Amino acid sequence: MRVVIVDDEPLARERLKRLLQEFPGYEVVGEADNGEAALDVIDDEEPDLVLLDIRMGGIDGLQVGRQLAEMDVPPAVIFTTAYSEHALSAFDANASAYLLKPIRIEKLRDALQRVRKPTRAHKPKSNGSVEAAPLKREFILATTRDGLIRVPTQEVVYFLADQKYTTVAHLHGEVLIEESLKTLEEDLQPQFLRIHRKALVNTNFIASLERDRHGEQHHWLKMKHAAQALPVSRRRLAEVRRFLTEA
Repeated sequence: MRVVIVDDEPLARERLKRLLQEFPGYEVVGEADNGEAALDVIDDEEPDLVLLDIRMGGIDGLQVGRQLAEMDVPPAVIFTTAYSEHALSAFDANASAYLLKPIRIEKLRDALQRVRKPTRAHKPKSNGSVEAAPLKREFILATTRDGLIRVPTQEVVYFLADQKYTTVAHLHGEVLIEESLKTLEEDLQPQFLRIHRKALVNTNFIASLERDRHGEQHHWLKMKHAAQALPVSRRRLAEVRRFLTEA
């Protein structure tokens, strides 16, 4: 079982890694010290299980858990915390188990036994009419200080999510909406391509794929009519390359 450990304390992460070594079949494939980094690591590594601290700077563990619950195939989540008062909220955030620090090996064993390993395989494409003829939207609706405006879908360059809001970057500026990328992706495929958990792009405006100067692990997509380069996650990189090759 592939595991990601999330905790803002390095010693706590090391302790969990040592404890997991006592259980065969568990492999730590990633670590993170805050919620935002955790979502990136989980998106890249597609773990079966996340050991997730609750109190962290920025996005806390409960917010991470709620975002993971929206995934098509979410990983199991075991919350690890020193504070018992978060238990009810943790299970509302789709927790499989809840462990209080300091974590004892027998408690971890019990929690692992309760976790059912989900499959991380991508859903196969359906041959039905829904996939063959996805829903199309002519406009994206956004509420602004000037009232409700309609942005033609064909003029949208990309969508970029940031917690509660999603930025709609279009040919004439930007607006904010509250729709999730998951909903937009379902409605706008195949013209729009998911390149990162936070980014959905209009394939008509893709300019180039570039590698970060800091190393091969980081890639960015340059878009026409946009100054900002968008991150491409390792999970989505092969699909982006395939699109560029076939385009």
